[in-house]
Amino acid sequence: MKITFYGHACIGIEVSGKHILVDPFISANPLASHIDINTIKADYILITHAHQDHVLDVEAIAKRTGAVVVSNYEIAMYFAGKGLSYHPMNHGGSWKFDFGTVKYVNAIHTSSFADGSYGGNPGGFVIEGEHKNIYIAGDTALTMDMKLIPMRTKLDLAILPIGSNFTMDVDDAIVASDFLECDKILGYHYDTFGIIVINHEEAIKKFFDKGKDLMLLEIGGSIDL
Repeated sequence: MKITFYGHACIGIEVSGKHILVDPFISANPLASHIDINTIKADYILITHAHQDHVLDVEAIAKRTGAVVVSNYEIAMYFAGKGLSYHPMNHGGSWKFDFGTVKYVNAIHTSSFADGSYGGNPGGFVIEGEHKNIYIAGDTALTMDMKLIPMRTKLDLAILPIGSNFTMDVDDAIVASDFLECDKILGYHYDTFGIIVINHEEAIKKFFDKGKDLMLLEIGGSIDL
């Protein structure tokens, strides 16, 4: 499983010969100006919630690639109305795709489209691949619901927001990693806007002091699990 960070909360995942893109917000992110969305491959686009900084490039990428949009019912139907392929889900539900099993899990946040239309309840994704399992939290506060995830799935990586203000911060993400029983963390949703800028060295040290590994990738950078 190869994971690429495209900035903000956008993640690319290559697994079992398929390309999954999560929450594409690239073209309007100045920190990701070197990323060309026209070169990104996508068989599936997973969307955690409807905010503009998570869905901005969905339509352009899906129309070019033919990707299937996977999200809650409201978001899936919104993009179905734009002629895109879709697979609706809802909280607690799982579906076996050709790259692995996806479960849509709880997140504590809000969800609406830029035009004010309803975006359903926000969520996160647990992806069980053939060899590795990951959790993508989406935008969320720290929640006791995270304790439910390792009761079903042993995680190899948790992707957590750490920028604070709109989501949990570094300290809450450390607690989240305890709840998730996962000490390998990829941080995201930080630095894009002035009010979510973090001190990288301090964040990494806080995790290290708890015996955990926080990875902060350069935009366009990748890791292999």
